[in-house]
Amino acid sequence: MATNTLETSRPGTPDAERADECPEVSVVIPCLDEAETLATCIEKAKRTMQEREIQGEVVVADNGSTDGSQEIALRCGARVVHVKEKGYGSALMGGIEAARGKYIIMGDGDDSYDFRHVPRFVEKLREGYELVMGNRFQGGIERGAMPALHRYLGNPVLSGIGRLFFHSPCGDFHCGLRGFNREAIRRLSLRTTGMEFASEMVVKATLYELRMAEVPTTLSPDGRSRPPHLRSWRDGWRHLRFLLMYSPRWLFLYPGAGLMLLGILLMLWLLPGPRQLGTLTLDVHTLVYAAAMILVGFQAILFAVLSKVFAVTAGLVPPSPKLERLFRRVTLEVGLFVGAALIAGGLLGSVVAVGIWGRVSFGPLDPLKTLRLVIPAVVASALGVQIVLASFFLSIMGMSRK
Repeated sequence: MATNTLETSRPGTPDAERADECPEVSVVIPCLDEAETLATCIEKAKRTMQEREIQGEVVVADNGSTDGSQEIALRCGARVVHVKEKGYGSALMGGIEAARGKYIIMGDGDDSYDFRHVPRFVEKLREGYELVMGNRFQGGIERGAMPALHRYLGNPVLSGIGRLFFHSPCGDFHCGLRGFNREAIRRLSLRTTGMEFASEMVVKATLYELRMAEVPTTLSPDGRSRPPHLRSWRDGWRHLRFLLMYSPRWLFLYPGAGLMLLGILLMLWLLPGPRQLGTLTLDVHTLVYAAAMILVGFQAILFAVLSKVFAVTAGLVPPSPKLERLFRRVTLEVGLFVGAALIAGGLLGSVVAVGIWGRVSFGPLDPLKTLRLVIPAVVASALGVQIVLASFFLSIMGMSRK
């Protein structure tokens, strides 16, 4: 997790005078033109920490504001970190990197989140939880605070997908008010620069088995007169895209296995001869589609395995014990043997087909009969070649892992 940042602190402010101290809590606020509401957010956070005797600081991660937000933050006693790389995730990564606290509470600067709830997060963090998520559906969403599209479709669907794909305990993936142990989150090596940063944090925290908890929080209508930076469909797609890319099982494995199984069953059903389905007669033409389903499905399964191995090798996800056990059993030699057997079976079927052709002096053939032999032979040969090539490729990636 790295980004280009430059820190500003006004001499004479409490934060500047205690520059060498290590506060327990850093409240990090990403900022892009939040002059209307930023002061309110900073004052709520600072006053709440003072009242609850929490030693803390407020860090404003500015992402190129042109409305004077930086000066407002400095006047309110916050430290300002200038983050050059654009994006919600970039701003937060810059703020997290510059924060000095053991615990970090992040929240938007539009006054939609209540920074008076900071102690709720700190309490859980002190108990040893490494990521504490706010849950707006438990705490309450005020009228007009969240568009109906987000409240009843976007957030529930994306959070549900996240729980399904990754078995995450989080009920509100996109709550912008959350707390975490700074060092624990830094170990996750977060990388996304946009709004999907919120999902990446939850997904990786789940994959790396960080201790997670939820606390109720509220959402109010933001106090800005300008439109929000969030773009519903664009940012929703970016969240969904991230969830899919981090779950090869749901993106490749399950669809591929289902498609391949359907193709195998269809092929076995059609091999003896034409089949009647109501008023439809299914024959070798459907058999060709069954063959395509088997090949495409198997290719998707290979993508799932290759994606998982690459993600582990690149450090994007933690090592998988199941994958390691699989590779101990399914070695290069096993893959080569299976691939060679399929290729041999395909060649044998092809030789038989050529023999049948020879019986008619290599003249015209009845495709309704010969294709029932040729198509399975071609499928077996193609699968064998794919397995041989994939076995070598996985062995190369295995050398990198070791």
